[in-house]
Amino acid sequence: MNAIFEKSFERTLDQLSARAVPGVHFEAWTFDDRESRVAAERKLAERGITARIRSAYKPLLSFFLEEVDLRGIEAIEIRYPVHAAASENRFRLETYPLAALVGDAKITFVPRADDGFFYDVMLTGAGIAQSFTVLAPNRVHQDRVGQTNLSPTGWLRRAGETTGERLETDYEAVFEEAISAIADYNWGQVEPYFEELNIRIGHPAEDEPLAIGDEVVSLREALHEDLYFSLLEFFQKKSGRPPGDRGLKPGMIVPEVVKAEGPITLDLTTRVLSTAFLDGAEQAIDMAREPLAEAQVVAQLEAIGGERFAARTRSGRTVSARYIAGRDAPVMISGGQHPNETTGIVGALRAAAKLTGRDGAHFTVSPLENPDGYAVHQRLRRDNPRHMHHAARYTALGDDLEYRTHENSAGHVNEKEIRFKAQELSGAQLHVNLHGYPAHEWTRPLSGYVPRGFAAWTLPKGFFLIVRHHAGWESQSETLLDRVTRHLGEMPGLLAYNDRQIALYEIHAGETGFRIINGFPCLISVDDRHTVPMTLITEYPDETIYGEEFVAGHTAQMELVLSAYAAWQEIVPLS
Repeated sequence: MNAIFEKSFERTLDQLSARAVPGVHFEAWTFDDRESRVAAERKLAERGITARIRSAYKPLLSFFLEEVDLRGIEAIEIRYPVHAAASENRFRLETYPLAALVGDAKITFVPRADDGFFYDVMLTGAGIAQSFTVLAPNRVHQDRVGQTNLSPTGWLRRAGETTGERLETDYEAVFEEAISAIADYNWGQVEPYFEELNIRIGHPAEDEPLAIGDEVVSLREALHEDLYFSLLEFFQKKSGRPPGDRGLKPGMIVPEVVKAEGPITLDLTTRVLSTAFLDGAEQAIDMAREPLAEAQVVAQLEAIGGERFAARTRSGRTVSARYIAGRDAPVMISGGQHPNETTGIVGALRAAAKLTGRDGAHFTVSPLENPDGYAVHQRLRRDNPRHMHHAARYTALGDDLEYRTHENSAGHVNEKEIRFKAQELSGAQLHVNLHGYPAHEWTRPLSGYVPRGFAAWTLPKGFFLIVRHHAGWESQSETLLDRVTRHLGEMPGLLAYNDRQIALYEIHAGETGFRIINGFPCLISVDDRHTVPMTLITEYPDETIYGEEFVAGHTAQMELVLSAYAAWQEIVPLS
């Protein structure tokens, strides 16, 4: 371990308390959980100071959760800001999932005519007419890669002031210090720049679960996400690559934002890679309620049988796979490309086990294609089990193995070799690639709020299917999606699950931008990048789910594989 930088930060709430003067009242907006803000208000009141400390993160949602009495309210109208430095629906998205938390009241969103940073709220009911102005403090700023962002910020407004002024909070300061210390460090010019870059932050905020699905207000999770993707963007710029390039190989970037008391702490270190796993207990795979132990993944593959084939990761871990040779039209099945998307790993194994009982079965299965990322996910779940952990999304090289080729790998084909071998062994023309996405809102609060390059995935919207195909495979793609979605629609509760998430998505995001096929959101596109003519990608909202929700997720993934395999046997002759 090599230490790069360390620092502690006085909490903004303590700074406000130290500077407060008895008899001088104020309002402040900070990045703190509700319990901490209320405790600070109480201590100030004991000194004769009336203070209202609100959340700078998702301020309108916090206003409704903390200050609004909805008894008797039948209609809610929200006029939200629209600013030239952000998408039209940015501040509407920031209210999510309010529409699911207001009971039977009808909620309407209307864009404001100006770019002021506040919401106008009108509440009406029988004999009730109330109006409020809710400040949403933001700032326009440039980040380290030259992008202009409109981001939430702290704010301070003293008694008698109508506007107030920006308050740089501890949350913003620790983020900026971490980015600056890493950006100013001499990383050399050759990728990868490190084995693991670890950013460990001790932060006092508690997560606040919401009364809908898997939704939660989590300042620590949001900080992890913002640090991870901001650093990817920095190293992209350093490497000379364009924004969003997924071929970047900086090394493994791991923010660990953990619950801690006292001042906020920041420790930056580089570490060497290991080959260990933090495995849990073995589970009955059909009823697995959490991600599987890596040892169980290996054991399940052994039970499937067939021809073994493998690849190696940067750290030296093994990517294991099996080839079952038969008379059927072959299909490649994979999971764990992004190993924080965990239902696909279980679904691939369950489907493969069932397919081995089919006469003439012909397929490959590689259920855990990124074991280095999976080990990071295991590690991060120990502290924050219900966080998305996108640091576990990419490989130990820091890239997305999907985009790695012989030509761009610079000798690091590694995990991607499993795909090349699977296609060579089987000759498959269909690849079923099992993925997931966040089961609750995904944000980057200090870099424009909406995740840059991933805006379509910021809110859950049901079990989503994507087909990418070579030119000339349009009709087969349409047929496959029709067959698969009809089969999935027969699963108890899955269509209703989709409907609920899509309805809430539409209220807060506006137009969906995707097709609905038999009740399932879908995208179909021509893409010659894949060597397999057709790739069916699943996106189940699984990041952070456990228990019965996890069982439902990997069961849906399994059924998708089985239905796609069966449909393919009838479709292939058409090609």
